[in-house]
Amino acid sequence: MFTGIVEELGEVVAVENRGDSSVFRLRGPVVTEGAKHGDSIAVNGVCLTVVDTADGEFTADVMAESLKRSSLGALAPGSRVNLERPMALGGRLGGHIVQGHVDGTGTVVARTPGEHWEIVRIALPAGLRRYVVDKGSITVDGVSLTVVEAGEDFFTVSLIPTTLQLTTLGIKQPGDPVNLEVDVLAKYVERLLADGAVPGTGESVA
Repeated sequence: MFTGIVEELGEVVAVENRGDSSVFRLRGPVVTEGAKHGDSIAVNGVCLTVVDTADGEFTADVMAESLKRSSLGALAPGSRVNLERPMALGGRLGGHIVQGHVDGTGTVVARTPGEHWEIVRIALPAGLRRYVVDKGSITVDGVSLTVVEAGEDFFTVSLIPTTLQLTTLGIKQPGDPVNLEVDVLAKYVERLLADGAVPGTGESVA
């Protein structure tokens, strides 16, 4: 489990395409410290498994499902990426519960600069609209953010200077894709209601 608090702005070193999968080598001295084979690292919000590490870099296999559902397939050597290690047991939940399982991709539509922040408007896939609400949580390229406005086919977020400086969201331009993960709690509630569960009793109305 992750929290959506990016630890490091890393870089893609190499991409090896293998038909329906790819092998990524990424540079991230902070997140690779103490990392070993089998550990998880979120890359732009996608949970990847470490294959090996060396000299501040790590490799990870990216399967077809991850390439299809996320924007990782658009990455190339030199691309900057948001990196986060899983939250340690007992650690602070600085953002919100993030699984690293991307639900779909959105597109940056516009950026509106303020005095010390920016409002970013992102196009929202129709299938995710029902999970996005004003003042709710959403993960954009692995960054835990609060929704400012939830529209029919878009949402906006306000980015503070730290987010602009230390994540890829500071350099994303209109037309660029971003990975989206909605709040998993909303999906659980939807499923429970669809199954006819009565809140607080664990019983079904059927």
